[in-house]
Amino acid sequence: MGRTLENKKEIVADLKETLSESTLALVIEYQGLTVAEISDLRRRLRPSGTVCKVTKNTLMGIAIQDDEKWQPLSELLQGSSAFLLVKEDFSSAIKAYQEFQKVTKKTELRGGVLEGKLLKEPDVKILGDLPSKEQLIAQIAGAINALATKIAVGINEVPGSLARSLQAVADKESGDSTESAGE
Repeated sequence: MGRTLENKKEIVADLKETLSESTLALVIEYQGLTVAEISDLRRRLRPSGTVCKVTKNTLMGIAIQDDEKWQPLSELLQGSSAFLLVKEDFSSAIKAYQEFQKVTKKTELRGGVLEGKLLKEPDVKILGDLPSKEQLIAQIAGAINALATKIAVGINEVPGSLARSLQAVADKESGDSTESAGE
């Protein structure tokens, strides 16, 4: 039994909504995956805020037809397609997919779309090599902490340096007075 027109409209509306919240869409060839493997992929992608949609290419084509940002996706709509719709942390999502692909060896990345630009597999791999959001935050926090430490040491050094300078002046004056008293 096929889907009703109403059911198809609901699917397209859901796809449009998910795409509107996404920054990156990846298209993978999923033929040969079992239901358990698709569930495993979805579980791996969940922490990165990524949604895996398995739908007909025609329904995805209808969902993107009025949105210029996703138009390049139409070039990737052939065969058995699963769509990885990434909301924020695309580096973690790509890494999760790559780990899944190494385990199953059944999927193939066709490409993706980021900010209206078509990405081929090498482009997606480069994005996957970027540090994740958490790693970037940790790097920035480390840099800020190092700067704060240097400022604190510098501020602490001012009174100590002033005290040493005053001591040197006092020693010089007491040395001068000792020399003039001895003459």
